[in-house]
Amino acid sequence: MRIDAHIHCTGDETADGVVRALDAADIDVGVLLAPFLSPGYSLDDAASLRRANAHLGRLVRAHPDRLVGLAVVDPRDADAASDLRRAREDHGLAGVKLVPTGWYPYDDAVQPVFAEACRLDMPVLCHSGIFIDGRSGRFCRPAFFEALRAHPGLRVTLAHLSWPWTDEAIAVGVIDLINGVPPDRVAFRFDISFGPPPPYRLEVLRRALDVLGPELLQFGSDCFLPCPAAELIERRRWVEVLMDELALEPAARERIWWGTAAAWLGRHLPTPAPRPPAPSHTDWPARLPVAPSDDDPDASLFDRPLRLMPRCC
Repeated sequence: MRIDAHIHCTGDETADGVVRALDAADIDVGVLLAPFLSPGYSLDDAASLRRANAHLGRLVRAHPDRLVGLAVVDPRDADAASDLRRAREDHGLAGVKLVPTGWYPYDDAVQPVFAEACRLDMPVLCHSGIFIDGRSGRFCRPAFFEALRAHPGLRVTLAHLSWPWTDEAIAVGVIDLINGVPPDRVAFRFDISFGPPPPYRLEVLRRALDVLGPELLQFGSDCFLPCPAAELIERRRWVEVLMDELALEPAARERIWWGTAAAWLGRHLPTPAPRPPAPSHTDWPARLPVAPSDDDPDASLFDRPLRLMPRCC
């Protein structure tokens, strides 16, 4: 089983199109984020986020066995907690994505949203680390999220392993383990939707595994829909290559592919119907049909450099 725990909606995708892409990429469950970065949607426009959450609700209700939805709200907005409640009750969204831009996770003003997420048993995904698009990441250091321990039972994933503050993120994550909290009940886990540029990835993942173990790490592609299956496959490949280089045991791989995210989602994890397995990356053809690279129009998926995307959130 595989869970992609970090997929962005833009408002242009269809439910059937998303599932077709997941099928082709051998992804069983996609965790979708309501649009907030594409035209017509903005973190600074609460009305647009309500439309975004309604759109996402329609997607996940079309395929509840395959899709999980995370609402987006601006916790500075006075109605954010009630918007989150409506996203859960009216639109069937399981959790919430929060992006600290203009607010710190420890600010008193934003605690009602975290409290409501905890009350509703909604898992939380937070951007943590630098922004590739040039916005200031000063609000997103992992230590700032420690204030969320004031909401016992809240399940938080910090995205991108908080790069470039990965050591700080690991320190935040290991505290519960040091104090004997079982991995499935920790306050913080981390997705490896890569914030680190390619030269850093192996060492970042190695260090996180050495300290946190696979129990606190989960896969996320950070793809923006609608996207071809080849893009999802490429993000999978980044992780598979690193797993091979680190010689990870099958149990550790399974935990990263689905076990950590399943614990984070809890009762919101759907039960997908069995599907025929897709080929493993070692069985894929040498050249996959993908969009041409600017550097080499004839390059296959495996020949292309592992480049950063212009957005990361």
